[in-house]
Parts: sequence; structure tokens; C-alpha cells
Amino acid sequence: MADAQNRPPGRALSGPGSSGGSAGRDEQRRETPPPRPSLANPNAAPVLTKVPPPASVRLSQLCWVLSFFAGGTAIVYCFIIRQKQLPLIADFARSVSEGRADATYTTAADIIFWSMFGVMVGVLLVQITLLVAFTNRRPNTRWWQLATFAAQTLLFVIGLELVAGGEDGVFLRQLLLAQCALALLGLLFSTMPGALRWTARGHDVRRGPGGDGAEL
Repeated sequence: MADAQNRPPGRALSGPGSSGGSAGRDEQRRETPPPRPSLANPNAAPVLTKVPPPASVRLSQLCWVLSFFAGGTAIVYCFIIRQKQLPLIADFARSVSEGRADATYTTAADIIFWSMFGVMVGVLLVQITLLVAFTNRRPNTRWWQLATFAAQTLLFVIGLELVAGGEDGVFLRQLLLAQCALALLGLLFSTMPGALRWTARGHDVRRGPGGDGAEL
């Protein structure tokens, strides 16, 4: 009894009960399973994805397609009225240089008509190729489209004097004018900020499976 009374207070806390509590805590920690590792990789490789282009790009593509339709219709109509336009072209050649045989003016009319017809077809095919390049976000495509638009405008001015004369040429002039106007609208829409960012991005990229899906 004397030993129990002379024992310090701190020693009273130690005993079989305290060792039992520590053992219980150790057993509880052993029964709790460790957390599973995450299966998501935050550093997943980026993959290509397909994101719809902005509205400005869609409008640009629509204007170019309508321009192609007008140009194709103009080419077909120009071929249909060829026999009626050749005498007018021959008269134009005769007004430039008189005193030659009629066969010379007829040949000159054929050369002028088919040259203009070939240029119309060539410009249309080049513009279709450039639209495909623009859709695939090829660099510097807008500059080539601007060059073809300048050639198209020059073709329209020359066509007014050569192959689009007379009453039958009125509809042809309207088609050529519509082709130029639609091509200009398409070029303007393609230079809007959203279209420029879409082209500069090159590709639409996101994180792979397990990523947040955001574009890079």
C-alpha cells in the first residue's frame, strides 16, 4: 500500500489497459484495406478528334460551293450559246482589225471563244481544289483563293466584251457576276477571327482515354 501511494501520478496511466488499446488500434489498421491506385493516367497521349468547324467556316464553304454552282452553270450555258456568240466575236475581231478574209475572223472567233471557255473551266477546277485544301486547313490557301478570285474578276470583265455579248449573253453575265460575288463572300467569311483560329490550330486534339477531353 505504501508503494502504491508513493507512485507518481503519470505512472498510473501505464498498465495492461493502455497496451490493450494500442493493440486494438494496430488491429483496426490492419483490417482497413489501402486505397486502390487510380487507373486514369493524367499524362495520356493526345489523340486526334473531330470537332465541327465554326459558323464562319461553314458560311465560307457554302458561299464557295454556290459560286461553283454558278460557275458550272455559266460554263454549260456558254457552250450552249456558242453558235450564236461566234458571229458576235467575229464582229468584235473585225472591228479591231479590218480588211482581212472572213475565214480569218471565223478562226479568230473560235480561238477567242475556246480560250475563254478553257480559262473558265481551269479557274473553276483550281477553286474546287483550293476549297478542299481550305477544308483540310492547308496553310496559305487564302492567298491562292484571292489570286483565283482576281483571275475570276478579270475573266468577268473580259467576258463582257467577248463571249457575253448580245441578248443571249445577258444570262451569262449574270451567272459570271454571281460567281464572283459568292467567291468574294466566301473569301471574306474565311478571314473572320473564328475561321482564322480554326485554320491556325491545324488539327483538333484532345487527351486520350482517361483525360479531360479538352482540346489542346
